[in-house]
Amino acid sequence: MPSKNKIQKNFFIILLIFIFSLVLNMPKTLPLKFNLGPIKVDHTLYKPQLDFQLASLRIQKNTDLRYGLDLAGGASLLYEVDTSSTNAENVDSALESLKSNIERRVNLFGLSEANVQVSTLADKHRLTVELPGIENVSQAISLIGRTAQLSFKGEVDIPPEATATATIYDLFAEDTGLNGSHLVLSTVQVNPNTAQPEVSLKFNQEGAKLFQEATQKYLGKSIAIFLDDIPVTTPVVQSVIPDGEAVVNGNFDSKSAKELAAQLNAGALPLPITLIQQSSVGATLGQDSIDKGLLAGLVGLALVSLFMIANYGYLGFIADIGLLIYALITLSLYRLIPVTLTFPGIVGFILSVGMAVDSNILIFERTREELRRGKDQQAALELGFGRAWDSIKDANTCTIITGLILFNPFNWQFLNTSGMVRGFAVTLILGIAVGIFTGVFVTRNLLRIFTRRSNQSQI
Repeated sequence: MPSKNKIQKNFFIILLIFIFSLVLNMPKTLPLKFNLGPIKVDHTLYKPQLDFQLASLRIQKNTDLRYGLDLAGGASLLYEVDTSSTNAENVDSALESLKSNIERRVNLFGLSEANVQVSTLADKHRLTVELPGIENVSQAISLIGRTAQLSFKGEVDIPPEATATATIYDLFAEDTGLNGSHLVLSTVQVNPNTAQPEVSLKFNQEGAKLFQEATQKYLGKSIAIFLDDIPVTTPVVQSVIPDGEAVVNGNFDSKSAKELAAQLNAGALPLPITLIQQSSVGATLGQDSIDKGLLAGLVGLALVSLFMIANYGYLGFIADIGLLIYALITLSLYRLIPVTLTFPGIVGFILSVGMAVDSNILIFERTREELRRGKDQQAALELGFGRAWDSIKDANTCTIITGLILFNPFNWQFLNTSGMVRGFAVTLILGIAVGIFTGVFVTRNLLRIFTRRSNQSQI
């Protein structure tokens, strides 16, 4: 049994978590208007935003819940990817470049919650693009199918007085004539002298000539690489390059170098895609799904809470408080990670609530067994938690393993790749993890506090 000071410290941690989660999940505006005798309140509370400066670090986070296609409405587009003109060894890189390119395009279109997936079955490659909340489907289709535009622009001299207000587009305003059609391939390599990752560029014959002219003209200056008018990198030209093969080096790690190569290849290796299926989900249907899902969740929580109180008395009520904290923490994680909620995701959350309640029932039944053996309530609760832990651990471990198989984090082709099923798996795994935390830390410490004050109660 922990000391009284440690239990009180844990209680304040639980209180802080509860307050933070409660504020994070409150509506954007909460009107307070009531009259209580001489006390009159007419005020509107506004949800605080996670937007503040911490030393040199700016922390800005959108905490709105994100909804998937089935809840927000929108469009689902299925493309067939033609890789016949790409060498077999470059197919994986080209598909990754295509996915990166499409994600960037839909983000520029304002669809930050879009889901882009590449799947392979036998020798066929498919690209699935889900666009929640979109209304102009035709414009999105046009945007997605457009070929990436890669350009190289040289640094220009600007007056000193204009330097402070100059943008990167002002600094790199001269077109070198070099573009994505001249780039054959971009790959990641390791510098043998420094052992640092570098990004290599290989141009075709025309591109090699243009690149030689550009490196000669901008020797000692920078040439910016733009993809769809978005600056990717601004390397400094250190020597004239006549053979059309260059290296971009800098403070790269393996991940950032691969990302840059993929971005460049998005312009150099555009894979032809053909729209083969288009479906739409109405926003009304999505809202109806949200309403019914929330109603089912609330009814389930109410029935479970009543059962716990009816069967275990005030200890069941304390467990219900732990269940409320569990729900608030889980929703907070959905906002902070963020998790894109789909209807199967809501089902996963409701199922994880059942698992959390099941843990409490195991603990209380084990506690009853200890009470029958003559233990006092505090000792019985501690022993109940300890004896129930093995069963809780085994059940939750099996569920988490099942969730990981459904989520398929390594994109194994022989397992599921459906976004809907993955949404269910994510919320289920998160719910199980939070359920273990609330059961072992939150509910256990709340019971320790209140059983000190009511040692004669039985369950």
